[in-house]
Amino acid sequence: MNNKITIKPYAPNIGAIITGIDLSKEISNSELKIIKDAFHKFLVIFFQEQFEITPENHIKLGKCFGDLHIHPAAPKMKNFPEIFEIHTDKNSKISNGAEDFHSDVSCDIKPPLGTMLQLHILPESGGDTMFANMYMAYDALSNPMKQFLDELNASHESEHFYKGRYSKIDENIKCPSAIHPVVRTHPVTKKKALYVNRFFTTQIEGLSKHESKLILNYLFKHCEKTEFQIRYRWKQNDMAFWDNRCTLHKAIWDYFPNERKGRRVTIKGDKPF
Repeated sequence: MNNKITIKPYAPNIGAIITGIDLSKEISNSELKIIKDAFHKFLVIFFQEQFEITPENHIKLGKCFGDLHIHPAAPKMKNFPEIFEIHTDKNSKISNGAEDFHSDVSCDIKPPLGTMLQLHILPESGGDTMFANMYMAYDALSNPMKQFLDELNASHESEHFYKGRYSKIDENIKCPSAIHPVVRTHPVTKKKALYVNRFFTTQIEGLSKHESKLILNYLFKHCEKTEFQIRYRWKQNDMAFWDNRCTLHKAIWDYFPNERKGRRVTIKGDKPF
C-alpha cells in the first residue's frame, strides 16, 4: 500500500476515512485500486483534507469508476449535465430530497452504482449525513424472513416524488419506474443486501396492498435501526463516495436558514439481481 495513504474505519459497522489522496490531481492506478478495495470493504468512504475540485475534475474522477448517470428529474448544472448541485439556504422550503433514508434513484431500471458528493459550503453546525449498512440489515433477519423476502420483487416508482419537487423547474421531467428484488446480490462482493427504501419502493409484487404496506413499513423501520447506522459530520471539501447497492443514506436538514452547498456525480450501475 502507498505509505502516504491512510484508511481508518469510521465505525465498526460502516464507513472509513481516507487521507493522503489528493482528488484534485490525477488518480494513479495504484490509488484507484486502493479506493475501490476500500469502497467495497467499507461501503462508504470519506476523503478528508481535500481541496475543492472543479466540475471538470469531479466528472473525470467519477468516470474512473464507470460511465456517469444523469439524474432523470433534478436540475442539471449549466454546461455540466453530469453534475447534480446540492444547495439549500434561507430560501429553501425543503432540503434536496434527502430527508428520509434512501438509495439514489432506485426507481431506474439500472440504478446508480455509487455517488460521489463534495460539500464546499457548510453551516456552522448541523447538516450531517447518515448512512446505513444494508448487508447488516439483511443478516439481522431471521432465516424464515430471509427465505420469504428472497423470492420477492417490489416496485420502485418516482412520479409521486419527482412531480411535486421538480415539475415547476421542468414540466417534461422523466419519472422512471422499475421492478427490483427486495433482496439484491452485490455484483462484486456477492453479499446479499436489503433493497427497499421510503422514497421509491411502493409495492411488493404478489401481495395485497395491505400486506405489502405492512411488510414494507416493517422493512423500512428495520433498515433504519441505529445499529446499522453512522452519522457523518462534514468538514469543508470532504468527498463522500457511497455504494448505492448496499447502503441507504439520509441528509439531516437541521440547519435552516443557513447554507449548505456542494456537487455530486453518480456512476451508472447494473440491473439489480
